[in-house]
Amino acid sequence: MLVQASPWYVHALQRTTASPAKPLSVPARMEWTTRPGSGPGAEILGPDQRRKRLLELGCGPGHNAAHLATRYGAQVTGVDLVGLQVRRARSHYGRLSNLTFAAGHALHYLQAADEQFDAIYSVFGAIGLVAPTLLLPAIAERLKPGGTLAFSVPHPQRAGRQPSTDDQPRRDYVTLPDSTRLPIARWDFDTVRWDRHLHRAGLWLTFAEEFRAGCPDLWPTTLLITAAKP
Repeated sequence: MLVQASPWYVHALQRTTASPAKPLSVPARMEWTTRPGSGPGAEILGPDQRRKRLLELGCGPGHNAAHLATRYGAQVTGVDLVGLQVRRARSHYGRLSNLTFAAGHALHYLQAADEQFDAIYSVFGAIGLVAPTLLLPAIAERLKPGGTLAFSVPHPQRAGRQPSTDDQPRRDYVTLPDSTRLPIARWDFDTVRWDRHLHRAGLWLTFAEEFRAGCPDLWPTTLLITAAKP
């Protein structure tokens, strides 16, 4: 019942009600930002993802995972907290034999897994919504040496905000398809603080860039970070 009462369950329920799940064409590119077509694509996961083992934390309806599985032939697993999202993802892309979707908490999935991944990624997914002191070390455990972690999060300065000045989560909101806003907790870090947490987990920051939803926008909306496991 707890998951079903969460904002993420309500979000998925409204999406499904508005647009019933059905098979979809695989997206032509991977998206990391709030503005489709802007920023890098799958190349930031590494120079060659062919036949690699990839894990997405917070896969939602599965669009990015499907792109990686189709474009590169990678073996991709998408994990999402909400079972309804996983059912939507399977209805969209379940025909792809090298793509698997699983329902569960990202941290619990990582702790229970016994396999290593070439890359782990999150696009406005679990990273930032689960305590970094727990999630990042669990990610490092499941990455192969030389593997890549990549994640995009809402920029901590979006709409004129200021980044967190400590390691505690703060109140944020998720906007539902019907425009209702429900409260959530988010670790709203800038690059310096993310770098500190990555280093503590045994990962090395390799790339950080901010993006805006449009050129005239005063404030950035997305922060994209990659890190490597030595």
